[in-house]
Amino acid sequence: MSHLQVRDLDRVSAFYQRILGLAVLQKSPSGMVLGAAGTPLLTLSTDARVVAAPRRAAGLFHTAFLMPDRQELAHWLAHAARNDIRLEGASDHLVSEALYLSDPEGNGIEIYADRKPGDWAYRDDGTVEMATLPLDLQALYDSAPKGDWAGMAPGAAIGHIHLQVGALPEADRFYEGVLGLKVMATYPGASFFGSGGYHHHVAANIWNSRGAGPRTGAMSGLSDYSLRFNDKAALDTALQTLEALEIDVTKGSEGYSLKDPWGIGITLSAA
Repeated sequence: MSHLQVRDLDRVSAFYQRILGLAVLQKSPSGMVLGAAGTPLLTLSTDARVVAAPRRAAGLFHTAFLMPDRQELAHWLAHAARNDIRLEGASDHLVSEALYLSDPEGNGIEIYADRKPGDWAYRDDGTVEMATLPLDLQALYDSAPKGDWAGMAPGAAIGHIHLQVGALPEADRFYEGVLGLKVMATYPGASFFGSGGYHHHVAANIWNSRGAGPRTGAMSGLSDYSLRFNDKAALDTALQTLEALEIDVTKGSEGYSLKDPWGIGITLSAA
């Protein structure tokens, strides 16, 4: 789950409901939880002190919503076209097909569908072949089911979180060296971290944010996100490493909370 701090709660929440098809699961005067088929995916919260984060600040590059299949991706594209939503990009990543846009406060969004894992190409070192190639939007649109889109489908999930960070070596040391995720792919200025052979659960880049320091509590954008390990032993190893490095970790009802080197909150848990 991703947690965003926003300045205009009503406007941003209306966007995620109307355009992404998320449903309100919980609501209070200062925030709400949105999801699909009863599963929480996105928390929005607001505060009078929240100010717009600079473009070069560490934080969110995009929250990636994983559709259950290509048909649902195509159906969402048709919905976006009917609502005159401006896409900011559309890419074939070999492992997936992805569409990009932003919410009203500039928080990046990816809507994507994975290709079958059996079609992914792995190198001898366990990394996966990824690329950024043009996506045939017309072909995707033409494959969409007829009729109105009914909202985010059951089975939709946050497939990954893509971050803006200040330095890649530091990101590699933290996400691979401390949390135990594997570098699954690299681009110039970006690393992609995953577990269990998945192409990535977390990505980090310096394309806009080289040299950025820690976030402040009043910045808009990504406050924190959840990272769930399928293997409890992997979580235990990460917690042991965090303890050995004397990185502050707080145990709560949702898992183990900490901050990465740029002040982005993470809650670790296991399936």
